[in-house]
Amino acid sequence: MSDMSFEVREAGGFTVVVGPAEIDISNSGQFRTALLRAQALNPAVVVDLSGTEFCDSSGLSVLVRALRRAQAEGGEVRLVVCTTAVLRILAVTGIGTIFGLFSSLDEALAKPPPELTSAS
Repeated sequence: MSDMSFEVREAGGFTVVVGPAEIDISNSGQFRTALLRAQALNPAVVVDLSGTEFCDSSGLSVLVRALRRAQAEGGEVRLVVCTTAVLRILAVTGIGTIFGLFSSLDEALAKPPPELTSAS
């Protein structure tokens, strides 16, 4: 069992989570924890999957749940995807249509995050 940590940092009004080379059942729990940590800081999240070559159904499930949490708080989840394999799985499953997809981190950060409405 590897102790993988996912980089979580702030950039351009978003919290950025950097994905590993592969996301599968062996690390999807850690991926979920990283996204929860990111969303606790900011409901506007960019998931940088530019270096990710593989993502199985457990990773896709984590992404969809993160999107639902973000939308419930008026935020969003943007994905940076540039590898053919991950783009293909997003297209085949249809999941790519529910996210903002970007080919670079700079492109994903170019448009500011949505204004969050506060009930306070």
